[in-house]
Amino acid sequence: MLDPRVSKMADVLVNYCLELKPGDTFLMAGTSLAAPLIRETYRAAFRAGAHPVVRVSLPGLDEILYAEASAEQLQFVPRITREEVEFFDARLVIQAAQNTRSLSGVDPQRMTLHQAAMGFMGRRLMERSASGELRRCLTLFPTEAHAQDAEMSLADYENFVFESCLLDQPDPAQAWRNVRAEQQRIVDYLTAHDTIHIVAPCTDITYRVGGRTWLNSDGKRNFPSGEVFTGPIEDSAEGHVRFTYPAIYNGREVEDVRLTFEAGKVVDATASRGQELLLAMLETDPGARFLGEVAFGLNSGIRRFTRNILFDEKIGGTMHMALGRSYPDSGGKNDSAIHWDLICDLRDGEVTADGDVCYRAGKFLI
Repeated sequence: MLDPRVSKMADVLVNYCLELKPGDTFLMAGTSLAAPLIRETYRAAFRAGAHPVVRVSLPGLDEILYAEASAEQLQFVPRITREEVEFFDARLVIQAAQNTRSLSGVDPQRMTLHQAAMGFMGRRLMERSASGELRRCLTLFPTEAHAQDAEMSLADYENFVFESCLLDQPDPAQAWRNVRAEQQRIVDYLTAHDTIHIVAPCTDITYRVGGRTWLNSDGKRNFPSGEVFTGPIEDSAEGHVRFTYPAIYNGREVEDVRLTFEAGKVVDATASRGQELLLAMLETDPGARFLGEVAFGLNSGIRRFTRNILFDEKIGGTMHMALGRSYPDSGGKNDSAIHWDLICDLRDGEVTADGDVCYRAGKFLI
């Protein structure tokens, strides 16, 4: 029997997140494990008058890619992939892993080689999204693998996901509009300031955001969401930061990441586990050592670390920074093939904006 929350989620994805309308071309991608949500979203897309196209992948294909492909094959980008980036009006990606650790044994150099070749795709999707040409959304369908990462039963994890998406509310779309209105106060405050100084255990870092655009993440591009973010001035980050939670990349964990910045650039990087991957990521390209995003997580309904960045970067009382590519609509100019989010707990921290304390113990004071 279909969980009614899945149909409700499909309706919100189509009509709130992506706002599909008659004639829209719509690409939906996910693994076969997301079949219930794919089917219901496909149905809702037709009812909205759109033209949906589905790309369903099988678990294990990436493992074969990294095990068998030559260097040339890892860097090959099919023509159809380039054309799809330009063609669709709306795009939905559904995470639904069978094994989130399947790439743990992959050589980081091979991984970054493929990532660099595919970098154009993320870059162009961001550009089209920023210009309004493309509406895109990332979400997740609960699976046993994701539940195990979160150290929950599947039933408990399903409840966590659906409640994080506000699907337990009578009108989820209106609930997300209310989130947007609350977050806009913070956006307006930060927009009026330039120098942000963050102090927390093993963290003392400053960056500048004057003239950049703070964006209000209200469940449209990420579902769920609950954050505000921007692209810092590229050469402005100074100081050091310890990221509280493990940083996840393709299922691999890098623990106790500590970065030191000078003139915006990472000049020292250590990790208690996963150092090789951390250093490989930083060598992806010149932009990988600079910040493309700074953000504050504001979703008080997400209270625990689940090893999935879609949820973890929104944990209320945290901030995160992304190494690599900026979002063009933030005004950020950093370019890279990667965009890697790392999270720092601020529930024992303080933030000042142009010298004024605006945030303490995990909450904005404005």
